[in-house]
Amino acid sequence: MGYSEEEPRRLRGGQSRCPYCGLLQDRVATLEQDWVLLEPDMNPLAHTVPAEHRWIELSDGRVAVYGVCPPDPYQRCRVEHRLACSAQPLPDLWPWLTSLRGENARRAERQAGLEPPRFPEQWPDAG
Repeated sequence: MGYSEEEPRRLRGGQSRCPYCGLLQDRVATLEQDWVLLEPDMNPLAHTVPAEHRWIELSDGRVAVYGVCPPDPYQRCRVEHRLACSAQPLPDLWPWLTSLRGENARRAERQAGLEPPRFPEQWPDAG
């Protein structure tokens, strides 16, 4: 290859429509010579996104999963469209939280079946 004074060529992925919701999604190349479909115009702070779902944009236009914990508090990332797609079920991002939500639902059902607690008309004197 010869020397070129041009800027590095960016990989062009373009956009496509989601088959589930019909909205546009960005098709972006990854470091692994693959493609990922990202939510357009969304760059949340990386620490608000689970490590395995943080896509960091590199200088050549590709993206890579950024699993550093904790990330730099000012680092921005991208997320896959499937996480934002209203027509697809949300994946189980935090299994322990899903378990806790299930347990809380069972606890609420049990409590709903009980009578509400009764309070005495007047509390006994403390002294």
